[in-house]
Amino acid sequence: MTYLNLYLVFFVIGLFGFGGGYAILPLIFQYVQEFGYMSAAEFSNLVALSQITPGPVAVNAATYVGFNTAGIPGAVAATLGITTPSFVLVLIVIRFMEAYQHSRGLNSVLQGIRPATAGLILSAAILIAQTAIVDIPLISETFWKNPAANFNLLPFLIFLGTILLIGKFRMNPILITIIMGTIGAFLCG
Repeated sequence: MTYLNLYLVFFVIGLFGFGGGYAILPLIFQYVQEFGYMSAAEFSNLVALSQITPGPVAVNAATYVGFNTAGIPGAVAATLGITTPSFVLVLIVIRFMEAYQHSRGLNSVLQGIRPATAGLILSAAILIAQTAIVDIPLISETFWKNPAANFNLLPFLIFLGTILLIGKFRMNPILITIIMGTIGAFLCG
């Protein structure tokens, strides 16, 4: 794959990936699966690494895919591809929003985009859960034949613990990532 192709694919993802990093992850996953660049488990690791490294998740994921595909030039091409549309669109949208901020039509469009974005984020969460909590995808026939045999208890407990620490105790996500990574290193490895 050439650098131009990486740039163009990630340009399209950046152009149509509304809702931020987690909403864009299913688009990136579809791309890497279509071209056979990484497995679902590798993609799950990519998401985890993208989350714990500084910067936006989608940009980190694009950079990782680009690097994995074509080294440093590929990482640069993918990063520029995913960020160019946002940069240009933000400049345009700022002008547009200032002029039409009280428009009923604009507010209606935004009300339609919000639930679609929530759906995209949920699909990314399901994708990650499939490889983090069960050994095979939830949508496969094999999983439903014997779900208990494919269920990983410890990752599920880490998942629940994370929700509890954030939801009830409002713990810092960075601290939670360090704690759960340490638990995973000792108990899952």
